[in-house]
Amino acid sequence: MVGLKEELLKSIWHAFTALDLDRSGKVLSHNLCTVLNVPHDPVALEEHFRDDDEGPVSNQGYMPYLNKFILERVQGNFDKVEFNRMCWTLCAKKNLSKSPLLISDEDAFKVWVIFNFLSEDKYPLIIVPEEIEYLLKKLTEAMGAGWQQEQFDHYKIALNTSREGLSAWELIDLIGSGQFSKGMDRQTVSMAINEVFNELILDVLKQGYMLKKGHKRKNWTERWFVLKPNIISYYVSEDLKDKKGDIILDGNCCVEALPDKDGKKCLFLIKCLDKSFEISASDKKKKQEWIQAIQTTVNLLRAGSPPPHKEARQKRKELRQKLLAEQEELERQMKELQTANENKQKELETVRKQLEAAAARAAEEEKKRLQTQVELQDRFSLELEREKMVRQKMEEQVAQKSSELEQYLQRVRELEEMYKQLQEALEDEKQARQDEETVRKLQARLLEEESAKRAELEKWHLQQQQTIQMTEAEKQELENQRMIKEQALQVAMQQLEQLELERKEALEQYEEVKKKLEMAANNTKSWKDKVAHHEGLIRLIEPGSKNPHLITNWGPAAFTEAELEQRQKSWKGKKATSE
Repeated sequence: MVGLKEELLKSIWHAFTALDLDRSGKVLSHNLCTVLNVPHDPVALEEHFRDDDEGPVSNQGYMPYLNKFILERVQGNFDKVEFNRMCWTLCAKKNLSKSPLLISDEDAFKVWVIFNFLSEDKYPLIIVPEEIEYLLKKLTEAMGAGWQQEQFDHYKIALNTSREGLSAWELIDLIGSGQFSKGMDRQTVSMAINEVFNELILDVLKQGYMLKKGHKRKNWTERWFVLKPNIISYYVSEDLKDKKGDIILDGNCCVEALPDKDGKKCLFLIKCLDKSFEISASDKKKKQEWIQAIQTTVNLLRAGSPPPHKEARQKRKELRQKLLAEQEELERQMKELQTANENKQKELETVRKQLEAAAARAAEEEKKRLQTQVELQDRFSLELEREKMVRQKMEEQVAQKSSELEQYLQRVRELEEMYKQLQEALEDEKQARQDEETVRKLQARLLEEESAKRAELEKWHLQQQQTIQMTEAEKQELENQRMIKEQALQVAMQQLEQLELERKEALEQYEEVKKKLEMAANNTKSWKDKVAHHEGLIRLIEPGSKNPHLITNWGPAAFTEAELEQRQKSWKGKKATSE
């Protein structure tokens, strides 16, 4: 609460010094109670602002009332931006420069709030050159421009010769003049001021659009996420008007990357005690930045550390206090040396007067006195030379200390720059390690697939060899069967030729038998006619075959049906033997 009270006092101080409390003290107190959500105490307010010697412009003053009835009752449940805007409204009109500036009134208000955050804890409030340099560097970095250290060094030298630092209104004039933002348009400067304001005043550690998976409908919706030291809030858009929810962070939370699924890429999971949240970033770089930012925030919560910008401000303040203490110690030593030198001078002056008095009193012992005086002068001359040497040595030490102090400051700036570079290098190294791990896993997976494919190819090769061997055996067997069939075919052809010859012979025999039959038929007919003619009813018995004759396309067959069946059985037996 002490730090909160100091922050409030700085803004109130501006409003306090800008108002005529005889006429507006009640208005200021009433407005403070309203914006700070402090219960009103009309009786105490009227009692304090009564028109007598105990009023706000008397010895009692306004600050005791402010501390007792307002600041000590502040609980922290108020809107800091609204509080600062109220104080700004009361003091800006009187103090803000009338000359045209490159920044808007809203940007001037944000610069005024940043001034209260970075200013020293003493009144009247000023911001020292080191904090001015820090703020200008932040703005230059946010604008994407290069920092002009030499230009600021000249400005710092000119500033140190006239005063210790700048007031809030002088800082606004400096930034609004565009002296350190040449070549930048108003919109770029405004966006830079807003980014620094969000980081230093609103404690916004990171913000941006991402997709969030719903807990009920399981759909993905784009939200504007804002990361603060102990909470992640998400809104419909970046204007922060429609807030959809919060993710409360504590030391028990953790964040982890998730593999791509459901068509969503760059996924990570925020685990809390009561609920988990699935988030999808726009790319791998954003995903890694968010994971690192959230993990850093959780680590700070576990360690109980303040936000990085507040911790850095405290370190800079401690460093300035240390340097100031060393400078005061050097000044104290210089004063001691100067006092010792003055005492020596006084002693020398006293001795000189004593010598003069001794010379007046002891004129008769002039020779001895002169000798004694010469000796004393020589001795004191040596002492004076020694003192001069000591003084010169101390001056050299002071110059050396000043040089060391300047080198120390330069070293501090270099360390800060090295710290930033180290952070960037660490981020690059982490990204490189993650990329290396990804490539290594991919290589391992490819090696496994290659091994599987190689085993499968060897299996196929073995099967192919077996198949080739089986094919060659089958080929040899088929070749043997073909030769056997060719031999059988040749035998069948020979038998066919033999049968053809036998058929021709049988046909010739048939022709001869037919001729004989015709001749016999003719003879029989003649006999029939004769017998019929002589005997009438006598019928001769004609000779014939016992078995029915077979008829072929060429006439009566040469074989009987029984002989033909016998020959068919013989052919089938030969054919089975050849196969």
